[in-house]
Amino acid sequence: MKKILLGCIADDFTGATDLANNLVRSGMRVVQAMGVPTQPLNADADAVVVALKSRTVPKAEAIAQSLAALQWLQAQGARQIYFKYCSTFESTTQGNIGPVTEALMDALAGQPGADFSIATPAFPDNGRTVFKGHLFVGDVLLSESGMQNHPLTPMTDANLVRVLQSQCRGKVGLIDYKVVAQGESAMRARMAELRAQGVRIAVLDAVSNDDLYRMGPALKDLALVTAGSGVAIGLPANFGMAPSNTASALPAPTGFQAVVSGSCSLATNRQVQAFIAAGYPALAIDPLMLTGDGTQAVEDALKWALPLLGKHPVLIYSSASPEAVKAVQAQLGVQAAGDLVERTLAAIARGLVERGVRQLVVAGGETSGACVQALGITQMKIGPQIDPGVPWCHAQSAAAPQAGLHLTLKSGNFGTDDFFVKAFGCLK
Repeated sequence: MKKILLGCIADDFTGATDLANNLVRSGMRVVQAMGVPTQPLNADADAVVVALKSRTVPKAEAIAQSLAALQWLQAQGARQIYFKYCSTFESTTQGNIGPVTEALMDALAGQPGADFSIATPAFPDNGRTVFKGHLFVGDVLLSESGMQNHPLTPMTDANLVRVLQSQCRGKVGLIDYKVVAQGESAMRARMAELRAQGVRIAVLDAVSNDDLYRMGPALKDLALVTAGSGVAIGLPANFGMAPSNTASALPAPTGFQAVVSGSCSLATNRQVQAFIAAGYPALAIDPLMLTGDGTQAVEDALKWALPLLGKHPVLIYSSASPEAVKAVQAQLGVQAAGDLVERTLAAIARGLVERGVRQLVVAGGETSGACVQALGITQMKIGPQIDPGVPWCHAQSAAAPQAGLHLTLKSGNFGTDDFFVKAFGCLK
């Protein structure tokens, strides 16, 4: 049986590819699994990222999924476990980050380095920095970044120590930027000090990639690391890995091009408008016009797209402003509205692939999870980066027999405004 070095658990599908992307850029061969595999790994990989849909599910379910992923990763020989969550720490006081972290630590109890872990969603390449325990998105606090309007996980507090402590049984501490700047020895000393104070989890400041690289060797002996994807750039060197272009090689692209977007983030809304402004065809899906299981909307969207495929990339989207989202939720209910839109977009994505789309961009974590499941994708090979945190991947699907398809799963908050326009040009 092939042994892996790093075993990763991601709480959504786009976050999983975000993490895998950083590991590949740092030289690791990475396979992403959709859900917990039922069979041993049958691929040459240094790391496996198990992608779950556990960010917004009930706490007990998130813990159960994560522990099942841990058990499978341990069976594949993983030397270290990485629990990955969003770089905007999408987890309210009732959220799952703290409970899942503590459940993983409890399951690892008795292993060296399992009594303590760290938490940091920092990803400076995408404007996510942590300073004195506070998360910034660009130049503003998380709570002023637009994330306070997130439809499922509104983030109204940027103090990560406070947010995480509200979720955890054990004590949460801080390793601030001054300590991080001093490097490995200072961080290890601070960890020992916090352990002596009974702290189980420490939030780490990071304001630059240099900070993330400094963290790498300091985290080498921890059984569990929890973070966004940024910390991943400093870990492969602990296993003797170095950046290599061969780690991201994918088959040559074929087929039609399409984008399916369900994210309502500010970044994705700008990307939708930029795509339209560039003159490409786009179709908006109005959640209030969906009826039943959305079948009619699916048929109408595919009928619209069919004559356009092969001429241009096409975009089908439900992305909308925070005000429009709240109006829909008021009429349909938060969960019902989200489920209906996800099912509809997932069915559209499958229909597009069945009609010859072989290069597919999906925007939004929940939308990505639904689309991947609808396409029957269980595993992806991670390829080259489009924008920080967003790579092209290659996967096999029953909807795309023989050669499979190229796929990118974009977190709602990631990517430049022209992401949808430029993505296909990045695939060689």
